[in-house]
Amino acid sequence: MVRLVVDLNHCQGYAQCAFLAPDVFAMHGEEGLLYTPETDEAQRGKLAQAAAACPVQAILVDAVDAPAEAVSGER
Repeated sequence: MVRLVVDLNHCQGYAQCAFLAPDVFAMHGEEGLLYTPETDEAQRGKLAQAAAACPVQAILVDAVDAPAEAVSGER
């Protein structure tokens, strides 16, 4: 799984991500962005292109990783 985060406070709705990775990103109206935060590994290349093409650099790919303790249940 590839995880991504979009800073919607910085997103300006240029829609470059929706153009480059339409299976993950979609525009809702003029400025609202909808996206899937977890996608298949096969989308990694398109996500990297979309993140690089974002004029305001609002997309972070693999930015959210769970700590090992949370995954294993250890403290």
